[in-house]
Amino acid sequence: MIPTKVFIHYLDQLKQLLVKIESHDKDLSCERLYFNMFPLLQQAKTAISFSLRCSCPLAGKEIISFGDEDYTFESVFAEIERTKNYLLSVPDVEFRHMEIAKVSTAAGFADLKFDGADYFIMYSLPNFFFHYSMVYAIARQAGVEIGKADFDGFHKYPRGFTFTDECD
Repeated sequence: MIPTKVFIHYLDQLKQLLVKIESHDKDLSCERLYFNMFPLLQQAKTAISFSLRCSCPLAGKEIISFGDEDYTFESVFAEIERTKNYLLSVPDVEFRHMEIAKVSTAAGFADLKFDGADYFIMYSLPNFFFHYSMVYAIARQAGVEIGKADFDGFHKYPRGFTFTDECD
């Protein structure tokens, strides 16, 4: 598995999701699921960051960032594009030894060391998808009309489709 392939796909999904969120009738950029969690745009920027925090060391490169301190939709869209362009520029062959790479990172206040495969599968992907999922969850909670197809880009449902819930 080439990390950039996964991240490029989901960065495209994140951008499409953010376009729908931005067009919502209420500004959701500072909405949170819970008071001590990152707000929506910080969640998006953190997901974007994880795509680089993962891909760079697994390709034998220094971790770079295209983020800034501007928490606007325009800034996040620009960060997604710069990140995608960088990821697209990394040849697949640079990941040929990723399974045996040694990666050190910090997770909150924990210092961690991984081999490349564990870093990708057990640490980076879950963290990317955690923050990406928070963007989705905040938007859904706020009433943005999105569904699983918006999240993964694969599912398709007819307009107005809902699941029945045994709890209703």
